[in-house]
Amino acid sequence: MFASDRLELAERYAEWLADAGVVRGLIGPREVPRLWDRHILNCALLGEVLPEGASVADIGSGAGLPGLVLAIARPDLSLVLVEPLLRRTVFLSEVVADLGLENVEVVRGRADELAGVRTFDVVTSRAVAPLERLLRWSMPLVAPTGAMVAMKGQSAVAEIEGAAGVLAKLGCATPEILELGDAEVSTTGAVRVVWADPAQVSWPPAKGESKATRSTRSDRKRSSGSRRRD
Repeated sequence: MFASDRLELAERYAEWLADAGVVRGLIGPREVPRLWDRHILNCALLGEVLPEGASVADIGSGAGLPGLVLAIARPDLSLVLVEPLLRRTVFLSEVVADLGLENVEVVRGRADELAGVRTFDVVTSRAVAPLERLLRWSMPLVAPTGAMVAMKGQSAVAEIEGAAGVLAKLGCATPEILELGDAEVSTTGAVRVVWADPAQVSWPPAKGESKATRSTRSDRKRSSGSRRRD
């Protein structure tokens, strides 16, 4: 998962999580003994399904899981960590500077604020929201031939069923459930969603709004300001 020349960076990131991450309330104290298997290695497995040289937006990045882990494990990727909370973006920026991660950009804001402005090959997330809401925030950032890859556990099947209406409204293909890793080391579950017809997706919208942008417009108005806290 980590090349020999990247393992030291992963270890330094683990030290950040165990120290400042706990002190600042980004990681629970009980998570420290299992940082590697439950968090770092778990997130690193996601790198197995990301295309070479892909641009990636990690929304609701929090303490950098999986965004920072992917940046460490896959230096070929270009990562944008999207996080609305100031104390978290400060933490992320400090870690990025300390580890010298030149392939990472930290953006303070909500995912829906980037809709129609920036697009990415892959949009990732972990423990951010149920799939129904996650699709509305993520898909407007996904390039026509890109994908949303959300880390999900045993609830994946039920969440996909519950999001059927949103999937159809946005014009998404049938989601794919990914099972990554080895049970002897670490495993990761994820849901991958792509556009049903990439030819119908145009970013950024030049005149009017695309289907995906229209479908999220009302959600942005209702949620404006409700998820940003310092």
